[in-house]
Amino acid sequence: MTRSIEVKVVERAGTFQLAGAAEGEALVFSQPLSFWGGIDAETGDITDRSHPGLGQNVSGKILVMPSGRGSSSSSSVLAEAIRRGTAPAGILLERPDPILAVGAIVAEFLYAMSMPLVVCGISEIVSGDRIAIDVGGDGGAIVRKVRK
Repeated sequence: MTRSIEVKVVERAGTFQLAGAAEGEALVFSQPLSFWGGIDAETGDITDRSHPGLGQNVSGKILVMPSGRGSSSSSSVLAEAIRRGTAPAGILLERPDPILAVGAIVAEFLYAMSMPLVVCGISEIVSGDRIAIDVGGDGGAIVRKVRK
């Protein structure tokens, strides 16, 4: 017996804070996360005891949240996580975050390693969704969600 599976593709436009392409499983939080004191750059584990994501791992995921949170040192933690390969594959934010942008830009400049950072609508994205981030023909971000 063959069962058909309905696949729904949702596409939305976004603005890059740092352009690039990535794909991965969404890890969605309704609360902002600080990389300084909130993420272990060696492992990608969330270590912030006050965050609902405590103990989860961001490595290779598409991190989805309203914004970043915390001190300017979050830039260096994000850049180090990118260098170590423990950072998210990409980050989707509702609001621009200059601190996270600096970390991603520095990692691209120093290590030639990029991680797209996109500002877009994040409603209807849930943890576990498969997300693809691409560069559109106009240079803007295209975020695709495929959910079964």
